[in-house]
Amino acid sequence: MSRRPSHPVRLMASALAAGALLTTAACSDDGGGSGTASDTAAQARAAEQNAARQTPSGSPTSSPTGSPSASPSALTEPGAKAALLTEADLEGDWNQVQDADKWRDRLLVGEVDVSDFLTAKTDAADCQKLLDGLYRDNLLGQPSGPSALTGFEQGDSRLLEQVAAYDRAGLDAGLKWMDALPQECDQFTATDEAGEKRTVQVTEASVPEVGDAREGLHVTVQGTAADNPATLTLDIVAVRVGTSALTVTGGGLDGDEAASVEQAVRQGTERLKTVLDGGTPSPRPTNLD
Repeated sequence: MSRRPSHPVRLMASALAAGALLTTAACSDDGGGSGTASDTAAQARAAEQNAARQTPSGSPTSSPTGSPSASPSALTEPGAKAALLTEADLEGDWNQVQDADKWRDRLLVGEVDVSDFLTAKTDAADCQKLLDGLYRDNLLGQPSGPSALTGFEQGDSRLLEQVAAYDRAGLDAGLKWMDALPQECDQFTATDEAGEKRTVQVTEASVPEVGDAREGLHVTVQGTAADNPATLTLDIVAVRVGTSALTVTGGGLDGDEAASVEQAVRQGTERLKTVLDGGTPSPRPTNLD
């Protein structure tokens, strides 16, 4: 245990401290200043406070004057419409239609048979969501912002594109959900109100390396149309660009339209990126194969 210093020692320490203070004041006077020791201490405190208020070099304490410009990644209603594909973006005999928002394919209507699944409740619900989303054209869910839609016909085939702004978390969740569908919904049965059964198969589709994230599905539905056996073939691709996305669905009773869907995805992604960067898409693309 240490011992406290004796009374004489404490007195000597106090005297030394007082002498140091006097020396500091004297040095200040020698520099031409007229302040006392207390003035010097006050000046030191003021300097410390002033330094504390300074920010590191290159880090201003306030934003520049003037209101900030709108984010280039924010999709507007006019921007969504400008980002839509045109006939010039597609090769072949695709003709743009005016009523694509009313398209509904009855082969996509049906209640999923739960007995087809080992994990019935989870997988059957996801497969039902797939059918309903394809029928209602909202596979990624309801947009949280502006959206626009267009469609094209070629024989008995159709090509549908939607451009929309979404909540980022919901958009990522939608793409993750799509990624799992080929495993969860490999093959299942759906039954319509009349008791007619359809066989649905879901596989992964090839997707071009565009946008920030992407998913693709190839879906076939075997049933009847006009009392005749029919197979509906669809390729679906969703691409995220920032917090916006485009979804392209193509196919029909004529068969596979994968090549047209891929071309539409490439052109559509380029148009969306141009709009989000504040530009205007070219009316006649020059990068078609």
